[in-house]
Formats: sequence, C-alpha cells, structure tokens
Amino acid sequence: MLFISQIRILFLIFLLIRSAPASADYVFNMTRGVTEISQGIHSLHMTIFWICVAIGACVFSVMFYSIIWHRKSRGVQAAHFHENTIVEIIWTLIPFSILILMAIPAARLLIKMHDTTDSDLSIKIIGHQWYWEYEYLG
Repeated sequence: MLFISQIRILFLIFLLIRSAPASADYVFNMTRGVTEISQGIHSLHMTIFWICVAIGACVFSVMFYSIIWHRKSRGVQAAHFHENTIVEIIWTLIPFSILILMAIPAARLLIKMHDTTDSDLSIKIIGHQWYWEYEYLG
C-alpha cells in the first residue's frame, strides 16, 4: 500500500515538472506600456500595489503579535476601550489619509488621460455585452 502511494507522488511530481514549460509565457502583472499614459498607469498600479502590500504586512504583523503575546493562555485580560473617541478618530483618519494619498496621483493621471488637445485621431468606443462599437469622430 505504501509503495502505491509513493508511485502516485512520484507521478504527480513528474507531471508538475513536465507541465512547467506550458506556463512559461504566463505573467502575473500588467505589461509595461509604450505611451506616456500607459506607462503612468503601470507606475500607478505598481505604487498602489506596494502600498497595499505594506498595509497588509503591517496588519498581519500586528495581528500575529496580538495572537501570540496577548492570548488567554498567557493570562492576559482583554482591554476594554469601547466608545473611546480618540481611538475611533485615529482608525478613521489613518485609512482616510491613505485613500487621499492614493487618490491624488490617480486623479492627476485621469486628468492627463482626458486631455485630448494634441490628438491626431478621436475614436468613440462603446462596450456592449458581446461586442465593441467603434465610431471615428471628426
């Protein structure tokens, strides 16, 4: 019985190694664009991604610290700070300020995207459920 399970594990490892070249062109991120706007979108995407990674790292580190050092088996009593106005203001202002700091470069890029003063061609694109509709303006 043990011999059959070892064969299955080896066969699964063989299949994983054999299928690795099939995912060689698979990418997890946005491709870097050619135009200034598309490069700005990529840069904004990466900036917001790393902000989210930092927030996640901070939240999980505080969570694991609390789980390990403030557990009931160590004899720690839970703190009662219900309706503490200062704490509620702090945990409202911190996410609000992070969102504002993320919205400023996004708004700048959005304004730059809608500036069509130097465009050579204007195209109106309408997305329907199953197809795209293109209309060349001017």
